[in-house]
Amino acid sequence: MKRILILTTGGTFNKVYDPIRGELLVDPTIKTVETIVSRWRADYRTMACIGKDSLDMTDADRHELLSVVSQARTQDIVIVHGTDTLEQSATLIAEAQLEKRIVFTGAMIPWSIDPVEATANLAMAVGALHWIDTDGVYIAMNGVVDHHTRVKKDRKKGRFIRAD
Repeated sequence: MKRILILTTGGTFNKVYDPIRGELLVDPTIKTVETIVSRWRADYRTMACIGKDSLDMTDADRHELLSVVSQARTQDIVIVHGTDTLEQSATLIAEAQLEKRIVFTGAMIPWSIDPVEATANLAMAVGALHWIDTDGVYIAMNGVVDHHTRVKKDRKKGRFIRAD
């Protein structure tokens, strides 16, 4: 079995409803990925970094993510990322031309509200690493898995699609 590292950066995937503020907030202490993975009876290493909504991520945050990915001992990495700037982070990491297979994923609906989409996207990303044999950066979202340049967020449809 491949050694897969799952990095979480925050985003909708890890949002919870704050009844006092009346809004969804990224909870950096939530163990969403760990909860999902523990039910799979598989041994994936997980690690949290950044812990922000992707709209709040800065270039410094993206470079921090790149540093974590670069220093990781494994060649197979899933990055759980907010969907609004997922493509931007994927492009930055791809430009580094690392000898790794990296799959970005996320969720349009928080796992805490409805776990189906987030769980499916994470499972698809992990599964993709078992058949992807070419180094590069990929996106796995809403039933689409492909090289990061061929997947984009369609804001009108509210999902990711293959870019033509």
